[in-house]
Amino acid sequence: MLLFLLSCITLVFTIKLITPSSFIPSLQWRSMLSMKLSSKLGMKMETQQTRSSSIAKDEGTLLDLPDPILDAILERLPPAGLCRMAAVSTFLREKCNSDHLWDRHMKWKWGRIIGQAAYQEWRWHVAFRNGSLHLQQTTGLMHHLLRLLKHLWFGSRKNDTATLRLPSHLPDDSIFSWYLALESGTFWFPAQIYNRQNGHVGFLLSCYDAKLCYDHQTDTFQARYPAHGMLDIPVEKDVTWDRLRAAPVETPPYDLFTSYCLNELHPGDHIEIQWRRNKEFPYGWWYGVVGHLDACDVNEANCLCGSSDTVVLEFKQYASDSRWRRTLINRREHTEKGDEVYGFYGGIRKLRSSQEISKWRRLWPPQVLEGV
Repeated sequence: MLLFLLSCITLVFTIKLITPSSFIPSLQWRSMLSMKLSSKLGMKMETQQTRSSSIAKDEGTLLDLPDPILDAILERLPPAGLCRMAAVSTFLREKCNSDHLWDRHMKWKWGRIIGQAAYQEWRWHVAFRNGSLHLQQTTGLMHHLLRLLKHLWFGSRKNDTATLRLPSHLPDDSIFSWYLALESGTFWFPAQIYNRQNGHVGFLLSCYDAKLCYDHQTDTFQARYPAHGMLDIPVEKDVTWDRLRAAPVETPPYDLFTSYCLNELHPGDHIEIQWRRNKEFPYGWWYGVVGHLDACDVNEANCLCGSSDTVVLEFKQYASDSRWRRTLINRREHTEKGDEVYGFYGGIRKLRSSQEISKWRRLWPPQVLEGV
């Protein structure tokens, strides 16, 4: 028994002495293997990074493209894309803000309703903002007149032409500035509206001047019409694009248009004529056609209406017994005719464009108007 115990103790001490030394080679091997794997992995990652850098260097960037190719890319971007691209770098900002890029977007979206009057309004707005009239250099009566004009311009339009919140690097007279002013609704511009007051029966087949402000959230416009005497300025909301046009003539809404077409009017011609309720109201443009005289047999071969001094104007949207159905003018002496009962008829313009005529036909009321 004693011999057995001595054998066990000896075995335990032997195992305890030899075990650590026996594992040393294994630990060293693991350490060396780990170092080799790390080295190989690092070399592989470095190789991949070098290869990626080489590929990127070979491919280049957008800024490395030749100007004609870069310009072609920018020309195909929508307005939002140009704005995002302008935030990439100073170089691209100058490229993306150039007039030739924004002129295309301006014509595509706004060209149909922005006319010469709106352009002049914008130029005046920019001139006053920049102090282009140099008020400090004027003296005497002219100095006070210019200050008064500036006060009237901004004072009466402080809600119409609010200060444009444009980027500091953007010139006020750039097309991009004008585009942003229109899109943001901070610039009120002149145009004309078909069938004002949301198609009120009293204004069907007419077109009136107004100041417009765009609402990009609803994609519609708010309109302010010229004052009617002592009445409040009429306001209309939710005006849609299809009811708008640029003014075809530069005549202000209170002025009589000079009729240049009177000697060439013949039955069947399409016309627009100025009409207003009384002298204090602005003119609107009303659609009509040239008709035949009562004495004419409406036979084209025998019709002499084109050579008569009297011209019949018909407004066939009204019933045949309506007082608004027709009126007569003298082609040699016509200026403004009418009274407080029938209103006042002003200048006449002949419609020569099929597009203008088809627009009026699309606006034709579904039934004859019974006004008397």
